[in-house]
Parts: sequence; C-alpha cells; structure tokens
Amino acid sequence: MATKIFKHIQTSVVPLPIENIDTDQIIPARFLKATTREGFGNNLFRDWRFDENDNPKQDFVLNNPNYSGKILVAGKNFGCGSSREHAAWAIADYGFDAVVSSFFADIFKGNALNNGLLTVQVSDEFLKKIFDAVFADEHAVVEIDLVDQFIKIVATGETESFEVNPYKKACMTNGYDDIDYILSKKELIQEFEER
Repeated sequence: MATKIFKHIQTSVVPLPIENIDTDQIIPARFLKATTREGFGNNLFRDWRFDENDNPKQDFVLNNPNYSGKILVAGKNFGCGSSREHAAWAIADYGFDAVVSSFFADIFKGNALNNGLLTVQVSDEFLKKIFDAVFADEHAVVEIDLVDQFIKIVATGETESFEVNPYKKACMTNGYDDIDYILSKKELIQEFEER
C-alpha cells in the first residue's frame, strides 16, 4: 500500500515541550485492540487530553484552539517505551505529517518512517529556538524540506539540517511502501539477473 508523498511542508506547529514522552502516553495500551490504522488519532495522548469523564482538559495543548498545524514539536527522547507501531499510527491519524524532537527512540523512529510520518531530529539548541518562536507567536510557521533535508523557523530564517535514512527518504518522497520501492527497481533487478 503506497503512502502519501512527502517532500516539503510549511505550517504552524503544535508545541509539546515535555521530555521522555513514551508510547503508552502517546496511545494508551487499552486502545490497541484494533488491527487497522484508522481511528487511533481519536485517542492520541488520551490520558493527557481527557479527564476520567471524557471531558477535554483545557490546559492540554491539543485542546487549545490557538495551536494547530501538521507538525508536532516535542521534548527530548520522544517515543521511548514499548515498540507499539500504534503510536506512529495515532500521530499520523490525528493529522500530523512530522514530529520534531532533539532525540527519538530508535524503534519509534523506524515505525514512524515506515508509516509515512517524518521524524526530524534537531539539536537541543534549535529545538529551544522553535519553542521560543512558537511561544512568542502561536501562529509561528516552521518549514521542513525533506528533499534538501533542512528545517527552518520562517519568521527568523534560522535553519538546521537533519539526517534521514536514504531508503526511507526515497520511499517518502515518492509515496512508496517497501513493495513499491522494490518494483521501482524492477529494471535494475532484471539487468542484474541477465548478467
């Protein structure tokens, strides 16, 4: 199943300056019963977003109408904990195209990239600059260019480059899943077999 093409995005962001956010906070275990990727966004950060009576907690950023956008900016060590792929599903299903942090847990990072959710790892200093920009202006815009591998705070023009697995970059910029990628190399494979 092909994923959507991701090359470039410019959008306001949702700031979540909390460190060590684990996958159980992203999507609590009690919501892991479904086997398809749809619907998990409804329970993204469920225990932080809602109280025990399912009322939205007004002080949580996803319930704040002043913040919106396709990029989630989170504190250091995002996605630690269990290896549940559902965490990436929930973030993407909620509507985010990318997550920015100064460190990602390896398994979460792999799951995210496998599901078309870009993880952009920046320095601690640049992460602070993003938070500062967003808290100074709730509508501050961040640009992510996957092709040239940079992230920019549009208001200040400050940029930083980021690393991404070349294979996953090729998949995301072309909208490929693993099978699509192999099929895109069909001619090369045939040439190799003929040799």
